Amino acid sequence: MGQTARVSANEWIAWTAAVSLAAWLWLLLCQGFFWRTDVRLPPRADPGRWPSVAVVVPARDEAAVLPASLPSLLAQDYPGRAEVLLVDDGSSDGTGELARSLARRHGGLPLTVVSPGGEPPAGWTGKLWAVRHGIARARSGEPEYLLLTDADIAHAPDSLRTLVAAAHAGGFDVVSQMARLRVAGLWERLVVPAFVYFFAQLYPFRWIARQGRRTAAAAGGCVLIRTRTAERARIPDSVRHAVIDDVAVARAVKRGGGRIWLGLAEGVTSVRPYPRLGDLWRMVSRSAYAQLRHSPLLLAGTVLGLAVVYLVPPLALVAGLGLGLPATAVPGGLAWLVMTGTYVPMLRYYRQPLWLAPLLPFTAFLYLLMTVDSAVQHYRGRGAAWKGRTYARPDAVTDEG
Repeated sequence: MGQTARVSANEWIAWTAAVSLAAWLWLLLCQGFFWRTDVRLPPRADPGRWPSVAVVVPARDEAAVLPASLPSLLAQDYPGRAEVLLVDDGSSDGTGELARSLARRHGGLPLTVVSPGGEPPAGWTGKLWAVRHGIARARSGEPEYLLLTDADIAHAPDSLRTLVAAAHAGGFDVVSQMARLRVAGLWERLVVPAFVYFFAQLYPFRWIARQGRRTAAAAGGCVLIRTRTAERARIPDSVRHAVIDDVAVARAVKRGGGRIWLGLAEGVTSVRPYPRLGDLWRMVSRSAYAQLRHSPLLLAGTVLGLAVVYLVPPLALVAGLGLGLPATAVPGGLAWLVMTGTYVPMLRYYRQPLWLAPLLPFTAFLYLLMTVDSAVQHYRGRGAAWKGRTYARPDAVTDEG
């Protein structure tokens, strides 16, 4: 009986390793080549007439990062008419006055500081409530495009020019770039490149731009959208409750027949530091369960999927070598090898050492724990918390349409 049980256990481990290898071969070849990092803005083809743009920057307690980000927006080398509207969303650290001071010191594009006044109404996230006020103020100038960018995002001098040129040349309603996040400390090296890698795995960039595919996503730090597209999709009102607002905006646009482009950035960077694991943990866990639509079934499937795809390969290799089971060690080792190989391009994009690639299973385990923690916080009634605000669980919000 004991021998039969051991054989059955060995066979189960071997089959699990084989399933993991099959999953990785499918991801390698059939998931939109998500692991490639060559989806970048096309070479610039300047339009004959440069359309007007309003840059909307929601900001809440951002005095620490504004000196490194706002001057880059004010210094945009844009041939058309453009203005910057910074929405000071109830900051307690002097964000609005600092923005005015930076504008006086650096000059460049005209800056207007907008204040929504008071807390957002029930059913609105703070960022989208701020964006709503920024867009409402921008409408007086009748801009043809809106650039929605975060307060921690620094832009190269030609960023706005290249975004508008790409939208014009490609006929896109939304052009978004995944900002290059800060990577300095140990935890940032382990977690940040994987964050973008996992995002691209969920939303392959090549599929987003393809007409006829339902895949839709954007990167909230840098979203250029046609004003008439935003009006047609009722943005941000139609997505006012969304914690993952960038994906919600992209879905609303695509449902309305709009075209979207998303790729990795060269001249758009985040200056916000995440030096400690706790900082990164909060960044991921605040929205992880929302990504799963607060579904226990999707949570269970995600945990199982992460375990089979990312944790089984190294465990199968070690167990197979230790127990002398080549049927387990070989598929486990091959799956780990494919996983490592698909992660290398992202590490190169982030200019990180390649020895981090085999550590992806460890990082995936951290993400698994963050996702579970996100669900735990949800069921404790805490919802998503950010910038001193805690948002109600979706089932506690009345949607008035």
